[in-house]
Parts: sequence; structure tokens; C-alpha cells
Amino acid sequence: MKNLFLLLTFLVSMTSCDSQRPANTTTSETTAAAETASQAGLAGGMSIEELDAKYPDAKKAYFAGGCFWCTEASFDRIQGVEDVWSGYAGGRSDNPTYEEVSYGRTDYAEAIVVYYDPEVIDYDKLLDIFFVAHDPTQVNRQGPDVGKQYRSSIFPINDEQRQQAEAKIEQLNASGKFDEEIATTIEDPGTFYVAEAYHQDYYEDPSNPNQSYVQNVSRPKVEKVMKEFSEILKPEYQQ
Repeated sequence: MKNLFLLLTFLVSMTSCDSQRPANTTTSETTAAAETASQAGLAGGMSIEELDAKYPDAKKAYFAGGCFWCTEASFDRIQGVEDVWSGYAGGRSDNPTYEEVSYGRTDYAEAIVVYYDPEVIDYDKLLDIFFVAHDPTQVNRQGPDVGKQYRSSIFPINDEQRQQAEAKIEQLNASGKFDEEIATTIEDPGTFYVAEAYHQDYYEDPSNPNQSYVQNVSRPKVEKVMKEFSEILKPEYQQ
């Protein structure tokens, strides 16, 4: 379990991921604290370079499929996945905050970085999981979460990943698995910024399981992945 660097109180009920953003007021202590932490470089507790150093033997992949709480938890359950961190990818500004991203003030998408053992699972299988973990036919939204920050995107870090992503999309479109064309974009990740600490392992936090968003949006997605990839779940998640 990742160390949490910020402790925030959450709303008991919510209908969308972005309902957890800080109040949009200059007098909000929560907003001031979150902005100060981000500006001080404390969002998530470490930079992507520091994360990379934590997993020196792992490969990594970047994906965006709506609210990062859902995709992070889905990938975390898969054998060969060493760790998953929520963050922001695909934008151009420096040090984006959750408030900025969730209000659509940036080009960033809520995204995850997946660190994985290539001897246990390969990138092609990660792509398969990605296309089950969310609806890749929706444009700039996932269910109740609307906006370009919730777009479906793959952020390849090299030519091999890009070619595999392109081939997977072509394959899925030809298969007829989905009623509509895949809307997933393939983009340059730019700099991946680790999200604020209170987003990390959000789905796993003991205080969140009964929250309405987790119950109604996150859980069905996670359970769908667990059902479809039951043969490669980590032992602790096997039935």
C-alpha cells in the first residue's frame, strides 16, 4: 500500500468523480491546502522520476480511461502488475492540480501509470485489460464524468507500444466487439504528474467502499475486469 502524504475528509455521497474536487472558492481552506501542496511539489508525494526509481526492473505503461480511481484498482488486481499510480497525462502545463484538471482547465486527462513485470505479463495483455476496464467508444466522458479530462487515451512511451496500441484498436474495430467505433486516442504522454496523495489507492481505502460513486461506478468496472481476467488475478483477489 502506498504511503499517504495528505489526509483529507471526503463527502459521504457523490455522483461523479469530479464531485470530490475542492470547493471553488478562494476562502476554502481545503482548496488552499491542496494548491499549496501541489505548488510545493507534494502532489502524490513524489515525481515520476522518483517512481521510476522505485521499480527499476519494471516496464511501464500509461493509460487514461475516465476516473483514475476505477482504472487504478482494476490493474492493481492483475498478476505481474507491480504497482499502479494515479496522475495526469497528455497536457502541456507544469504541475497540474486536481482542481484544474477536474474543471477542464488543462489538456490533461486523469491517467494511471502501470509498472509491470514483462516476464509475467506483456503490454498486449495490458491493452486487453484497458479495453475492458472502461467504455472506449465514449468521447470525452465515462458515464457520469464528462469532459476531455475523462477521455479514453493510450500514451505510448516508445514506437513498439504505439504500434501495438494501433494494432489493437484496428483489431477491435474489425471484430465487432463494440457497437460503435473505438474513440480511444493515441497521444504523446508528455510529463506524467503524480496525482495528489488522497487519490492514491482511493478504491482500497477502508473509508470509501460504501461511497456512492465507488459502489455505483467504480465497483462494476473493477468487478468486470476481475470476471473477464479471473485466470490472471493476484492470489488475494481470486475467488
